[in-house]
Amino acid sequence: MNQEPSRSDVVGEPPPLRSVHTASFPPLMRQLGISLLVTTYQAGKVVIVREDGDYINTHFRAFTSPMGLALAGDRLAIGTRFQIWEFHNVPAAARKLPPVGRHDACFLPRSCHVTGNVQVHEMAWAGDELWFVNTRFSCLCTLDRDHSFVSRWRPPFVSALTPEDRCHLNGLAMVNDRPRYVTALGATDAPAGWRANKARGGVLFEVPSGETIATGLSMPHSPRWYAGKLWLLESGTGSIGIVDPGSGRYGSIAELPGFTRGLDFHGRFAFIGLSQVRETAVFSGIPITERLTERTCGVWVIDIQTGQTVAFLRFEDALQEIFAVQVVLGRRCPDLINDDPAILDDSFVLTDEALEAVPPSLRSPAQDSSDQEREQPESLLNGRRIAKRRWATGARVRRRRARTLRIESLEHRTFLAALQITGKLGEQSTLDSVVQTGNMHS
Repeated sequence: MNQEPSRSDVVGEPPPLRSVHTASFPPLMRQLGISLLVTTYQAGKVVIVREDGDYINTHFRAFTSPMGLALAGDRLAIGTRFQIWEFHNVPAAARKLPPVGRHDACFLPRSCHVTGNVQVHEMAWAGDELWFVNTRFSCLCTLDRDHSFVSRWRPPFVSALTPEDRCHLNGLAMVNDRPRYVTALGATDAPAGWRANKARGGVLFEVPSGETIATGLSMPHSPRWYAGKLWLLESGTGSIGIVDPGSGRYGSIAELPGFTRGLDFHGRFAFIGLSQVRETAVFSGIPITERLTERTCGVWVIDIQTGQTVAFLRFEDALQEIFAVQVVLGRRCPDLINDDPAILDDSFVLTDEALEAVPPSLRSPAQDSSDQEREQPESLLNGRRIAKRRWATGARVRRRRARTLRIESLEHRTFLAALQITGKLGEQSTLDSVVQTGNMHS
């Protein structure tokens, strides 16, 4: 194993959250034009994964037990222990972050909704509406201004809305901007009843009918509808595979060295979160603990056409469990600001009408080149600069942005279909070349 010195912000000390990666990971991310967001409730971090030359840079932001992520264009939602945070990308702010000119997105907090500890799991945007899995109350929910949460659907076998985690509802797949499939660790209606048969009691349901699609799964998570197929992580076996909705049969395409949880796609690649999982009462007796005595935490990249691993990022020591993995399209170096007073104190997004009353000397117009349909300029007040955005037509602009992202995704798939997965991107020999990441700790 070839290793190079870590690129860390902590001079003279080993980073508290260490990681290593294959040499194939940075060029893969660079060619795809992406970055990643990863949550770890165990370590209390959101990890921003970015390529930086020959290295992967892992940038940590502290949250209280972050789990679910939902990203749609410039809107990001993060579910934590008892809150759901919403962040918006302010490109003008990104251009002022040090080092100047490096960042291409900056997500600033816009709102926080207190849900209580509902054990929020997967989340997804449906237009302007945020859906999330409320695991503690065994239901799918949305938000409104007056309530902790609004229960919209629960499995037909769950007889009451109670905070008892009756089936460990966890995964959510959207189809055409509507909830379509969910996973649970058991079809049970008793407090924590799923624990008794966790090794093979997992189920996949259709929403809203509640019809059972597949049974006998081992701790399933992260259902996804992608490229005309229904994908699933069978976490208890450490695998990724495809479910036939007609027969309910699950077919694995790859087994990985960890508890698989957290999944996103781009082109022909699947980005999969892996957790070590300790042999506690929750995780004992499942197939992966019998198959592997030592398990890995990280992000694995799989070619979904061949099932082969083409790159990985492996976390070490303090970071042991991952929940969500999200591809950030078209953003190679985003940042997320959640607790930096120097930036949050003096960053403002204003309406056009309000900006007209701001003296021109305080404005610094800038164009977001990544969104050609948004013609209005933006500026940032960071010390002496002010930002604006046309929120009067925000819903229309966001729908345009969503369509643009889908077009970009199709273009990337066309490019990748012609890409030969060989050499530095795909040969197995490159997986033996592992370098330490450049870490940034916040």
